[in-house]
Order: sequence, then structure tokens, then C-alpha cells
Amino acid sequence: MLAGSPCAVTELFVTAAALARHGELVDAAAGAGVAVLEVSAELMAELAPTVTPQGLLAVCSFLDVPLGELAAASPRLLVVLADVRDPGNAGTVLRTADAAGAGGVIFAGDSVDPYNGKCVRSSAGSLFHLPVVTGVSAADAASALRGAGLTVLAADGGADLTLDELQAAGRLARPTAWLFGNEAWGLPAQSRALADEVVAVPIYGRAESLNLAAAAAVCLYASARASR
Repeated sequence: MLAGSPCAVTELFVTAAALARHGELVDAAAGAGVAVLEVSAELMAELAPTVTPQGLLAVCSFLDVPLGELAAASPRLLVVLADVRDPGNAGTVLRTADAAGAGGVIFAGDSVDPYNGKCVRSSAGSLFHLPVVTGVSAADAASALRGAGLTVLAADGGADLTLDELQAAGRLARPTAWLFGNEAWGLPAQSRALADEVVAVPIYGRAESLNLAAAAAVCLYASARASR
């Protein structure tokens, strides 16, 4: 459920075995007005994009909202993904943003489609908890969020300012939008220029860098702790 919709699911396909295991869930879906269709295991294998489907497959409405609607909701913590192509990383960031109490995730530029099957699975249900915005540029996102009173922080491993320094200065408690870049090449200069500050997650050991989803988790939880 999201953004005022009574139910995002419009149809639910279920095998006899899954119906026996998850009868209460199927009954709840039917009670919410979802069309429930029992299918054979063979047909489920054809319908599902996974190798070993669990016997339940839902058809859902798109959940993305306009950028202006998200900005107008006065969020305290947001994520902007700029040209993030890997669906597993994107879905994991979406899940992490949900866990950290963020108000939404913006898939900007040439980022992966949040409805990509792997992205949906990696979000572990968080796609249905958080508003998402698609089809906007990182520049438009940064402008709209700054206009809504958020500080835009770009995560970049080569930045001079570290997350520790920002936290010690008490500057993480303000409403913040974190800008994360592509897994392979990070944030280009034009994307870093969109931010109020460019921030590095400090590396204390010998690792060359952090995975995008790991870096996002560190940054988002630092902001979440500071705001609480």
C-alpha cells in the first residue's frame, strides 16, 4: 500500500500448494478486492521470472509519484540515485532507505527501472512502503529538494570532507537528500556540483572502497541517528 492507494495489488496468481501454506494471506488479498486466480505449478513456472517460484505472483500498479509531490511532503531524509544501473544495488538501497526512515527514493537520470524484477526482489517489499520518483534528472531533483529546504549531500570516496567530520560538526541533523552515483564510476563532476557538500565515508582499513549499497547504508544511518 502507498500514496493513498487502498491496495497496490490488482491480481494474485496462486498455486494449490501456496494456497495451502498461505491461506490467510490469500483471503486477505481477496477481501481487499484483489482478483485471486489459482493456477497450476507449470503455469506459475511460466509466469514467474524466478527459477524456483514460491507459488504466489502478484500483479501490482506502478507506485511512482511526481517529484513535486515528494518534495511537498516535507521529508527529512531522501535518496537520489544518479545513473545507478545495477538492480540489486538499487533495490538494496531502497530497502536500506526504508529501514533508515527515509521519506522516498528518486531514480534519476539513466538509473535502473525500480520495477525491474531483480530490483523489486532486492527491495524486499520496501518498494511498496516508500514513494519513488522516476524519469527526472539529477539536476531537477537537486533543485526541487533544495527548494523544499533539504541540504543535498553527495557521497564520493574522493571528497576532502568526511562523514565523521560532518557528524562531529552537528551538520547531519538537518533535512538531507543523499546523492549516490553509479557503481562503476561514481559521481561525475557535474553531479558533484549539484550538491551543497561532497562527503566521503572514511576507510579505516585496507579496502579500496565501499560497495554502493554499503556506503548508502552508512550515510543514511548516520543521518537517521543525527535527526533522532
